Amino acid sequence: MRIILLRHAESLGNVDELAYCRIPDHALPLTARGEEQARAAGPRVRELLGEGPVAVYVSPYVRTQRTLELLELGDLVARKVAEPRLREQDWGNLQDPVEQEIQKLKRHEFGHFFYRLAHGESGADVDDRVAAFLAELKLRITEEPSHPDTVLLVTHGLTMRLLCRRIFSWSVDLFESLSNPGQCETRTLTYSGSVWTLDRPFAQWRPSPDGTAQA
Repeated sequence: MRIILLRHAESLGNVDELAYCRIPDHALPLTARGEEQARAAGPRVRELLGEGPVAVYVSPYVRTQRTLELLELGDLVARKVAEPRLREQDWGNLQDPVEQEIQKLKRHEFGHFFYRLAHGESGADVDDRVAAFLAELKLRITEEPSHPDTVLLVTHGLTMRLLCRRIFSWSVDLFESLSNPGQCETRTLTYSGSVWTLDRPFAQWRPSPDGTAQA
């Protein structure tokens, strides 16, 4: 079994933080550069997926749906599911720019995993929903003979890190020390029947305070 994680291409929110104040997070579009990134990523992703078939689970946000569309995976995709549990961490509804900065400072001081954003989620909340998704995915693959063994998840940076945190039982300290992957970056998880492996680590902006590593 393989799970390929893909972060969406560059969105308006990645280049203009004030966009969150006038456009709902789920509706933020890709930039022109993001559209180019997604098209360019198509051949690389198709090579990773192989001959198929592939099950695709995609965050229902506009930027992830559009990224998937521009990959042009065609007949490789045996099933496609818009999966809300793969969405970005919820920061609430339209955001006030002053309150947005206050929340970011508090989140940095308190910790990205446990701090619950006003009217939104904590990292721990996202961790719980991705855990539920992974348990259901495992059940589907086990009990549905037609479900492909190769799975593509088109999602968001923090969600990718938390999916890996769950699979590998990484500590909170280690999770908070990891950086998001870049736009259209992938990570490949392979299950041998008893052990999960990750094709390459996430970049770290500091050593984990508890001394643990991405093993």
